[in-house]
Amino acid sequence: MVGMIPEDKINEIRQSIDIVDVIGDYVHLKKQGRNYFGLCPFHGENTPSFSVSPDKQIYHCFGCGAGGNAISFLMDIDGLNFQEAVIKLADKGKVQLDIEKGSEEKHFDSKVNTEDKQMHDAHQLLQKFYHHLLVNTKEGQNALEYLLNRGFTKSSIEKFQIGYSLPSWDFTVKLLQKRGFQLPIMEKAGLIIKKENDETYFDRFRNRIMFPIQNIKGETIAFAGRSIDKEDQPKYLNSPETKIFNKSSILYNYFRAKSSIKKQQQAILFEGFADVISADNAEIYNGIATMGTSLTEQHVQLIRRMTDTVIICYDSDFAGIEAAYRAGNMLSDQSCNIRIARMPEGLDPDDYIKKYGTEKFRQDVIGGSLTFMAFKMEYHRLGKKLQNEGEKLHYIEKIIEEITKLDKAVERDHYLRQLADEFSISLDALKQQQKQMFYVAKKKNYPSKEEKTNNFFIQKDHRLYPANQTAERRLLAHMLQNVDIAFKIKDLLNGIILYYDEHQAILTYLLGYYEEGNEPNSSNFLLYLPDEKLRRIVTELEMMPLNSEVTDQEIEDYVNQVLKHQKMLKIKEKENLQKKAEQQNDLNKAISLAKEIIQLRKSL
Repeated sequence: MVGMIPEDKINEIRQSIDIVDVIGDYVHLKKQGRNYFGLCPFHGENTPSFSVSPDKQIYHCFGCGAGGNAISFLMDIDGLNFQEAVIKLADKGKVQLDIEKGSEEKHFDSKVNTEDKQMHDAHQLLQKFYHHLLVNTKEGQNALEYLLNRGFTKSSIEKFQIGYSLPSWDFTVKLLQKRGFQLPIMEKAGLIIKKENDETYFDRFRNRIMFPIQNIKGETIAFAGRSIDKEDQPKYLNSPETKIFNKSSILYNYFRAKSSIKKQQQAILFEGFADVISADNAEIYNGIATMGTSLTEQHVQLIRRMTDTVIICYDSDFAGIEAAYRAGNMLSDQSCNIRIARMPEGLDPDDYIKKYGTEKFRQDVIGGSLTFMAFKMEYHRLGKKLQNEGEKLHYIEKIIEEITKLDKAVERDHYLRQLADEFSISLDALKQQQKQMFYVAKKKNYPSKEEKTNNFFIQKDHRLYPANQTAERRLLAHMLQNVDIAFKIKDLLNGIILYYDEHQAILTYLLGYYEEGNEPNSSNFLLYLPDEKLRRIVTELEMMPLNSEVTDQEIEDYVNQVLKHQKMLKIKEKENLQKKAEQQNDLNKAISLAKEIIQLRKSL
């Protein structure tokens, strides 16, 4: 029994789910051979090195070494303990768990009341409270009418848990204090502000429409407050960055949208939460937005976990076009397929939907989005007088440079023909200049996106190990596959301890695991191991390519390599003793050691 859940129930849960489906909720996986590969969610990378084995029900990252089974994955990615991860898997696998009523609550109550927990709990409480004020009280009536008049629906207010903060200076302070929250921690959480002249606090958000901001797990970690009255400035007031809220790594609506993003294999990137909510009303459920900041590398990694196709739908003003260009380049550099949705100048997506309706937005704006190259051709025209020969030539050169970055020959030909037709230039001349630019870029050792894509799924472990370490790794890998081979290797080693401590520990645990009557099962054995470092090594060993049928000679060769290394260590040790004996003029001892060394070398 592990915790409160019996071992047989844990095994039933594990058998009810596929690790590919579990990890696929967090990582965009593509099949390559027998395994699936994607970008590792535990470290930033451009080339996927994260491998998932459906046969063995384990994962391993060749980049950072992370590895485990479905349970350990949820523990690491969601910050869950063992029991919470098992409960989540049981829910996914539709396995009934008979857990004592209230056991989860008791578990949480027994946790140390950390700052992070207080911050999360306070945000959860205020989200419910603000929403209740908006939809159920007289105090929130004006704010509710304001939202409805601006096109928000009651269903979207409910879905996104939009709320209202009272025009009071200390209502939130008193509520939090009454519920037992420590005010200094609430200040750190960005919910209240400390007065400069004394030790009292006041509410950060007053008389504002409140939009909860959630992390990737759906936990509320911050708020964005919009003013109702013009005299209340600023128009938008966001939570400051805290221990639990970092704008650079949060995308609004990500946790709701990720299933739709995965299903459609496409994300729509907006500038603000109002655009996301309006798009949701238009039945566009794969919308996400940055939180009042430019797109960051962390945002790109989050998106690439789910998909490599992104439609950027920013405001149509100059700032929005500039931001779309920057975001498009960042995503394109990470091998994403980019399209740009355009609207009439002066409109943002929220305004467009209100003016023209949801159907026109879906068909004309999203459906009519431009390729990133077509957008670049428009972007580089901005502010240029193409009647001027110098500016025209500079524009053409810039577009040829952009065309050179395209992967496909058909695309390059298509846009070069567009240039040739528009400016009445020879297509051959354009192609010649494009080739010159290509070779110049190649000399600078800039890999093309095509080269990067070709290497997409080959980031594997190519480290060279010493012969004895390779032999130990191979022996352990075969022992993990077959009980009979495991005990045969044990007999051949005849009590010899493996040189690497971690290898010896894995061997000892594995033999104990088999002696308890267990069959080879990678995912199950990982639960048996008590140490994270050992689990990582095991997942790495499990991903090693092995012959399906190992011969006795191969096993004996590996064992002999291990024994040979042990003898080499003994020879080195005796050589040091011999040298020491000679220095001490103990010739008899030196001669005796020399004979032992000769015998050991003969045995090699």
